[in-house]
Amino acid sequence: MIDGLMETFRIEAEELLSELEAALLVLETASEDSSAIGRVFRCLHTIKGSGGMAGFDDIAAFAHEIENVLESVRKGDVPVTRDLIDRVLSAADLIHTMLEDPDPEASRIKSKEIIAALGAIILPAGSPRESGGEVREKLSKESRCAGQEGPVEKIGLDGSKLTTYRIFFRPNGDIFTRGVNPCLLLSELSGLGECQRVACVDALPDLDEINPQECFTSWNIILSTPEGIDAIKDVFIFVEDDCELTIEPIGDHASLQDLPPKKLGEMLVERGDLTPEQVEEVLGKQKRLGELLIDEGVVSSGQVQAALMEQHHLHEIREKKKDPREKTAASVRVSAEKLDSMVDLVGELVTVQASLRQLALSKKIPELRLVSEQVDRLTAELRDNTMSLRMLPIGTTFGKFNRLIRDLSQELGKEISLTTEGSEVELDKTVIERLHDPLVHMIRNSIDHGVETPEVRVACGKDRKGTLRLSAEHSGAHVLVKIADDGAGLDPEAILKRGVERGLVPHDGELSQREIFSLIFAQGFSTATEVTSVSGRGVGMDVVKRAIDSLGGSIEISSLKGAGTTITLKLPLTLAIIDGLLVKVGDCHFVLPLSFIEECVELTAQEAGKNNGRQLTVIRQKLVPYIRLRDLFSINGESPPIEQIAIAETSDGKVGFVVDKVIGQYQTVIKNLGKIYRNVKAISGTTILGDGSVAPIVDIPRIVNLLVQEEINRKEITQKEAV
Repeated sequence: MIDGLMETFRIEAEELLSELEAALLVLETASEDSSAIGRVFRCLHTIKGSGGMAGFDDIAAFAHEIENVLESVRKGDVPVTRDLIDRVLSAADLIHTMLEDPDPEASRIKSKEIIAALGAIILPAGSPRESGGEVREKLSKESRCAGQEGPVEKIGLDGSKLTTYRIFFRPNGDIFTRGVNPCLLLSELSGLGECQRVACVDALPDLDEINPQECFTSWNIILSTPEGIDAIKDVFIFVEDDCELTIEPIGDHASLQDLPPKKLGEMLVERGDLTPEQVEEVLGKQKRLGELLIDEGVVSSGQVQAALMEQHHLHEIREKKKDPREKTAASVRVSAEKLDSMVDLVGELVTVQASLRQLALSKKIPELRLVSEQVDRLTAELRDNTMSLRMLPIGTTFGKFNRLIRDLSQELGKEISLTTEGSEVELDKTVIERLHDPLVHMIRNSIDHGVETPEVRVACGKDRKGTLRLSAEHSGAHVLVKIADDGAGLDPEAILKRGVERGLVPHDGELSQREIFSLIFAQGFSTATEVTSVSGRGVGMDVVKRAIDSLGGSIEISSLKGAGTTITLKLPLTLAIIDGLLVKVGDCHFVLPLSFIEECVELTAQEAGKNNGRQLTVIRQKLVPYIRLRDLFSINGESPPIEQIAIAETSDGKVGFVVDKVIGQYQTVIKNLGKIYRNVKAISGTTILGDGSVAPIVDIPRIVNLLVQEEINRKEITQKEAV
C-alpha cells in the first residue's frame, strides 16, 4: 500500500514540477503577475503536503524551505530576477532528482546549497551575511507567525477582502490506512483565516462495534479567508479522490453585512440538510403565522392573502435571477498499461468483427447480417471512444520547451521568445512520447543555426529578440506540427555545394529547392563551420527523419534566406488502428497505409513497355517512379495484363506501388513483428484479415528511403570509377 502511495506521488509530483516550471517562466517575464505567484505557491504547497504523506520527508522539508524563501517575493519585499528564477528552477530540478533518490546524501548537500543561495538573494541590502541555517530558521519563524490562527483582518494578493466559505469534508472510512491524518488537514485549513468547525459523529457506531482503523467523523466548516477557493482546494488536493468534499462561497464580508438574518429553516435548506418540502411538512403540523394572526383578530384574511401574494411574486423574481448550479466533472486516473491493454482488446474485437462481417456476407442469412451490422456499429463506437482515451493535447509537449529555449538562449547569448498555437490539438499518446526527441533536435538547430544574435538582428533591421513558433493543426487524418523561426533562413547554394562535396548530387545536377533542402536529412550532413555544444556535428536531422518515418509521418522544409525557416511534420493521429488500402499480389495480401495513398491508376503492359524497361509512368503530366511489390517480395507467378498502381506521397516525392489488384479500404489493427523479423526493413507490422490470414503492412517511407540511399551509393561508386 505504501509503495502504491509513493508511486502515485511520483506521478503527481512530475505533473506539479512541470506546472511549477511553467509558472516560474511566466513569472520571469511578468513579475507582477499575482496569478503566476499563486501557481508557484500552490505547486510547492502540494508537493510539500503530499510528499510528507507519501513518505518523502526530504522533499517535503525542501519544498517547505523554498516556500519560506518565496514568501518575501509574494509580499513584494524582493523583486523577481533571473538569478532568483535560476535558483528556484534548480530547486525544481533537484526535487525531480530526489524523486528517484539515486544518492540521498548528495541531494541533501545540494538542497542546503540552493537554500543558502536563495537566502543570500532575499537578504536586505546592507544587512549582515547570515548562514544558510540562520536564514532558514528566520524564515521559518516568519512563516509560522504569518500562518497563526485567529481572527484575521487582511486583504488578499489581488486586493479582495475576506470571503466566507461553507465547507463539508467527509473522508472515506479507510483514509487512516492511507497514512492520512484528517486533523492535520483541518489545522492547515485554519491557517488560511478565521475558521470554525463542527465535528459530525452521527455515523459513530456503538463502542463495541468501532473499528479503530476506520474514520466515522465528518466536519462542517465555516472559513473566512483572503485566499481564493484554489487555496482551499490545495489543502485537500491529495485526498480529493478519497473523500466527499464540497466548498461553497457564501459571499464576501461587505455583501454579507447587508443581508438580513436568515431563518433556521432557510439555513438548513441552503446547506442541503433539508428540502423545502420537509420544512413545509414539519411546519404544517402547527398553525402558520397568518392563521395565528387571523385567529387573534390582528389582521384580516384578505390582508394575509395580499402579503402572501407579494411574497410569492418577489420569490419568483429572485428564482429567475439564480443560475443553475454547475456540475463538477469527475475524472479518474488510469495507468498507461491498463489503457494499452484495453486498446489491444479493442483491436482484437475489430478483427473478430471483420470475421463476422465476412461470414455474414458469405452465408446470406438476413438475421446474421443484421447482427453483423449492429456489431459493426457498436465496435466502431467502442473503437472511437477507446482511441479518444489515448489522445493527449500536444500542448503538454509544447509547454516543456519553454525551459529548453530559455537555457539555450542564455548559453548562446541570444534573445528568443516562444509562441505556441493549437496546443489543444490532440494526438495519440504514443506519437506524443516519440515526438519529443525529434522536436528537441529541431528546436536546438533553430536556436543555434537559425536565430541570429541580437546585434546581428538589429544590423539586419530586425527586432533584437527572435521568435520561435510551435503550432499544430488538423489536416484530415493527420496533424501538421510546424517549427518556425524568423532567423537567417537556409542557404540553398551552401547546402547544394556541401551535397556535391559529399557526393550526394552530381556536379552538373539540377535540383529544385525542395530537393536541395532534403539533403539536410542525409546522414552526417552539416554546413556548420564550427562545432558547438549545441550542434554542428552532423548528428540529428537524419535521426529526426528516421524517427518521423517510424511514426508513419513525413517531414518537409521551407525557407527564405534572411527571413526564417519552417519545418512541417505530418503525423498520423494514432498508431494502434489505422485505415489501410488492402491490395493483392498473386495469392498474397498486403496493406498500404492509406494516409500515404493519393490515388490508384491502371498500368497496362503496353504502358509499362514505353520507357525502355525503366520503372516510370506519367501521372498528370509528371514522371513518377514505381516499385513492383511482386519483385520487391520475390512473389512467383505472372502479372495480370492490367495491373494497378497505388500512388503514394512521401517526403522524398511521389512513388507508385504496383499490385495485381486493389481490394479496397480496410480497418487495420497493427500487430508488431516478432524478434525474428525485427530486421525486416520493408514491413512495419502485420494485420489479421477477416478469414484469419495475415497481411503484412508495407513500410512505405522505409522502402523509399532505402531506394534513395541505393541511388546515392550508386552515384558515388560511378563518380569514383570515373576518377
